[in-house]
Amino acid sequence: MKNGAFYASGQSLFSVWAPNCSKLELKLCHPRSRTIPMKQDDQGYWSVRVEDVSPGTLYLYVINQEHECPDPASFFQPRGVHQPSALVEHHAFQWQDRDWKSVALSEMILYELHVGTFTREGTFFSAVERLDYLVDLGINAVEIMPVSQFPGGRNWGYDGVHPFAVQNTYGGPAGMKEFVNACHFKGLSVILDVVYNHLGPEGNYLGHFGPYFTDRYQTPWGSAINFDGPDCGGVRQFFIDNALYWYEYFHLDGLRLDAVHGICDFGARHFLSELSDCVRAKIDGQKRSFYLIAESDLNDTHIIDDKQKGGLALDAQWLDDFHHSIRTIMTEERTGYYQDFGAPSQLLKALKEGFVFSWDYSLHRRKKYGSSSGHILPRQFIAFIQNHDQVGNRMLGERLSHLVPFESLKCCAAIMLLSPYVPMLFMGEEFAQKNPFMYFISHLDPQLVQAVREGRKKEFQSFHWKVEPPDPNSEDVFLQSKIQWDIIAEGRHAQMLSFYQSLIALRKSQPALRHFDREDYQVFLTNDDRVLMMHRKHKASSIFIIVNISVQSVNLGIPHLPLPHKKCLDSAAPDWGGPGCLAVDRIRSGDNIKLQPHHVCVYEGEK
Repeated sequence: MKNGAFYASGQSLFSVWAPNCSKLELKLCHPRSRTIPMKQDDQGYWSVRVEDVSPGTLYLYVINQEHECPDPASFFQPRGVHQPSALVEHHAFQWQDRDWKSVALSEMILYELHVGTFTREGTFFSAVERLDYLVDLGINAVEIMPVSQFPGGRNWGYDGVHPFAVQNTYGGPAGMKEFVNACHFKGLSVILDVVYNHLGPEGNYLGHFGPYFTDRYQTPWGSAINFDGPDCGGVRQFFIDNALYWYEYFHLDGLRLDAVHGICDFGARHFLSELSDCVRAKIDGQKRSFYLIAESDLNDTHIIDDKQKGGLALDAQWLDDFHHSIRTIMTEERTGYYQDFGAPSQLLKALKEGFVFSWDYSLHRRKKYGSSSGHILPRQFIAFIQNHDQVGNRMLGERLSHLVPFESLKCCAAIMLLSPYVPMLFMGEEFAQKNPFMYFISHLDPQLVQAVREGRKKEFQSFHWKVEPPDPNSEDVFLQSKIQWDIIAEGRHAQMLSFYQSLIALRKSQPALRHFDREDYQVFLTNDDRVLMMHRKHKASSIFIIVNISVQSVNLGIPHLPLPHKKCLDSAAPDWGGPGCLAVDRIRSGDNIKLQPHHVCVYEGEK
């Protein structure tokens, strides 16, 4: 790594890329104040080695004897985004995961969480106390929303301005290491959400140091990062350093790259391609994997295609079309981007191929978009029925449990967890959490707060919602978004939790659900597109899934099955709050079966 302040044995090397500066000085603020000149090399990096410093020392950089700024690659901001950076002794932490081997991507059951609202305390330390619960649920990988230092103490994390510094109110770098260490001890991989397409507006000092930003492109969230313009080499290295930093110093198992369609790079070698190459080189020969997972709204397989096909070779990407297809069938929402969805045939295509829009016309976008993903392996797609965006970017932050009936919730969960894709739960969905998850901030600049309020109002215009958006700067909005853990043993919350546990256990125990064989995977619609069927096989294992996606009861005939199947899961069971089981316990070709509205039955082939 070329950026950062690295402490070892009583001395520290301070290094920062600052080609815009004609003079740069290191100012040590605490415990003993002094200013030390730095030297620049021919690549624009300024550095100085300092004796007699200790971890916790606060420091700033003085630019051209005019501006005092925190370190752009600060490892810790104990007093917030505008205050001095702190020296961190990374190697002091006693890791206990020497024998840790990352969970294979194809076997992951992901759980997305926001550290600040996952527990009442909102810290990494308190989150550790919930890990046994996740293990009992069947989760083996957690995905953490961004933790890079942001203004104040309340934020989703996408307004971070210190990409290397773990949020102080979450517990800083020490808290995050404790969390990752505990996760690995319990068999959980850890994926971190990072933002390489923009930085937040408040506390963003990178522009003082170098040409980090460009006005050649625009993003919806702020200035575009300079990945392909003059002097972009140091910028690219900065973010590559950041990715490798999380692997080396925090033992993470992967990164989720936010909105990669906002990374503008028209050079011959895209930044993401260089990033994937650097990551592969770093982990080559290691038993720990390090996955790169993209979020993109382009429906472009170029992101995950391998280098031989001219792709960027990221490991996986989020599959929004899967979510939209299920959401619109269950809720009948048709505003905003949901106007492009709603047909059962789209859910069928999402389950068969991945992308629904593969160079098809979009009413919402008013153009064709997307590429065919029929050749993509399911382990390269992350599927979900809820996530922070699809919940929190609703005006009132309503979860799916607030929008659809209980039986419909179970139907959605079964389709996701029994699909061939890598499933991801959003914190609380597994017990039908009723609390909303709303958008919240705690910016210190009143004008910026007002701008965010106005921006939220404009964002919802295409959805034609008639209510006033909650104030994102309100502490009450943040507190309302915290998980209610005291309800998980109550009534339908306990029943839904048990249902999720059973689905996950079924997925893990059945070879036909754990492995994907393209030639042994069938999915089709029947009964006027009201019933979805999936037949998954792997060697001697056979699983037949029947889902009534309609609001009416249906009678259907069982298609050709090579052997009898016995029922192993029925969503109508009273133990899971269902109306009672009417479907037969054993089926064979030609049998008839009755399904209730939004009813799921799973049958296992008899040996």
